[in-house]
Amino acid sequence: MEQAEETRRVLRHFLAALAYRTQKALRGAPPEFADFSAGAGTRTPRELVRHMASVLGYARTFFIGGIFRPEPLESFDAEIERFHGMVADLGAHLARGTPLRELSLDQLLQGPFSDAMTHAGQLAMLRRLAGSPVASENFLFAEISGDRLGAAQPLPAAPDPAWMGAVVRWAWRVARWQARRKARRASRDQSSSAG
Repeated sequence: MEQAEETRRVLRHFLAALAYRTQKALRGAPPEFADFSAGAGTRTPRELVRHMASVLGYARTFFIGGIFRPEPLESFDAEIERFHGMVADLGAHLARGTPLRELSLDQLLQGPFSDAMTHAGQLAMLRRLAGSPVASENFLFAEISGDRLGAAQPLPAAPDPAWMGAVVRWAWRVARWQARRKARRASRDQSSSAG
C-alpha cells in the first residue's frame, strides 16, 4: 500500500473515531442537554455539533471547492444527522482518493479534523457539567471502523467498571468542595487585610 493511500486510510479511521466519540458523548443525553449552557460565551451542545459540521464542511471544500456555511436546523437530531453526513462524505472522498486542493493530508488532520475531535471532547465535558456524565471507556478496545461513520455506533466494548464512575463522581465532588473552601478562605483573607 503506498504512503498516500495508507494516510487516507488512517484519516478515515480518525473520522470513524470522531463519529464514535461524538455518539458516545450524545447517546442517552436528556432532551434538555441540546440547549445546556455552561455559561456566557460558551457554545451549547446544539451549537457545538453545528460548528463541528461547519469545520468539517470547510475541510470538504478542499476536496470539492465552494464554501460551506451551515444554517441552524430545526432540531438537535437534525444537527447530529448533518454532522454525521459530513463525516461520511469526507470519508467517501478519502476512500475514493479525491485529490485535495491547496492543502496536504497532514494539514487536514492538524486543522479541521483535530478541531472537530476537540469539540467531541467538549460535548463529553458538557454532559458532566449538565449532571449527566458519560461513562468512562478504554477506547483502545472500541469497535471503530472507517466503514462506520454514521450515528449508528456500537456500544462501548470495554467500559470501565461501574465502581469507577462512582470514584470519579466522588473525586469531582471533593475537588469542587476544595475549590469553594479555597475561595472562601481567599475572600476572608482579602476582607481581613482590607480592614
